[in-house]
Amino acid sequence: MAKKIKTIVKLNLPAGEATPAPPVGPALGQHGIPIMDFIKEYNARTSKQKGQIIPAVITVYEDRSFTFVTKLPPVAAMIKKTITLEKGSGKPNTEKVGKLSKAQIETIAKEKMADLNANDIEAAKKIVAGTARSMGVDVEN
Repeated sequence: MAKKIKTIVKLNLPAGEATPAPPVGPALGQHGIPIMDFIKEYNARTSKQKGQIIPAVITVYEDRSFTFVTKLPPVAAMIKKTITLEKGSGKPNTEKVGKLSKAQIETIAKEKMADLNANDIEAAKKIVAGTARSMGVDVEN
């Protein structure tokens, strides 16, 4: 018989460097998950991607066991890494903080395609461009 799912928790964590501090501890503790077990496994699985934010989708079962999958970094994090940006603009419409070329947009779109709600690469590129604009990053037409 399949285990009953209690809840699903989504966390964006630094690869290979997760700790029991918030957000991890409170998010998992309230469901009775052994926090260190999750952290050890997450850090082991993501140790090769250090320096990136790797989202984890954790499925918690009623018997307090859990499974999780890791996703690709968020589009905004990929954009920041591509153009070596500390953070997005506080005023994206007036203060621009960088520029993305068509080739860079396409690269990010291809990498992230599996996680995006897009049917083809053109739709994926529009999602990436929209995220870039909302961060105050100019997009090459």
